[in-house]
Amino acid sequence: MESNGRSPSQKTANGRKLTNRPTRALSPLIGLLTMIAVTVVLAAILTVGVSALGTSGTPPTAGFDLSADAADSTIELEHAGGDAVDVRELSVAIEIDGGTLENQPPVPFVGAKGFDETPTGPFNARSDPIWRAGESARVDLASTNDPRLRAGATVTVTLVVDDHRIATLEATAR
Repeated sequence: MESNGRSPSQKTANGRKLTNRPTRALSPLIGLLTMIAVTVVLAAILTVGVSALGTSGTPPTAGFDLSADAADSTIELEHAGGDAVDVRELSVAIEIDGGTLENQPPVPFVGAKGFDETPTGPFNARSDPIWRAGESARVDLASTNDPRLRAGATVTVTLVVDDHRIATLEATAR
C-alpha cells in the first residue's frame, strides 16, 4: 500500500486502470431531474383541470317583476332588464306564505303536474328558450297544487341558474 492512504491502482485484464472515483454522484442528479419532470407534468395536468372547471360562465344579471293573481291562480314574472336568461338552465322555486309549492314548475314545459294550461312566454317549451328584457312568463296553478294561492298571500319566487341564485322576488297576491 501507498503511504498516502490510497489503495494502489489496479488494472483490468485488458490493461485499463481502475480508479476509486465515486460512481454514485449521477444518481442524485437523475433523481432531481425526474422530480422536476414529475412536477412539471402535474402542474400541466392541474392547469388543464382548473381551466376546464372554470369554463362555466358567470350567471346572468337581470331584474324581474313578480305579480300573483289569486282569482286566476296565476303567477307572472316579467324580465325587467339585464342579461338574457336561457330557461333551459333555469330552475324556479315558488313559495306561498312560506310554504313550498308541492309541484314546482319544471321550466320550460308544456303540461306538468300541478299546473293548468301551458305556461306563457319562455316558460313554454314550444317557445324561444331565451328570456329577454320585456318578455313575461306566466304559470297557472292547478287547484291540486298545495298551498293554494289566495288573495293577500305572500308569494316568493326564487330563480336559479347553474346553482347561482339570480333573483328572489316577493309579491302579495291580489
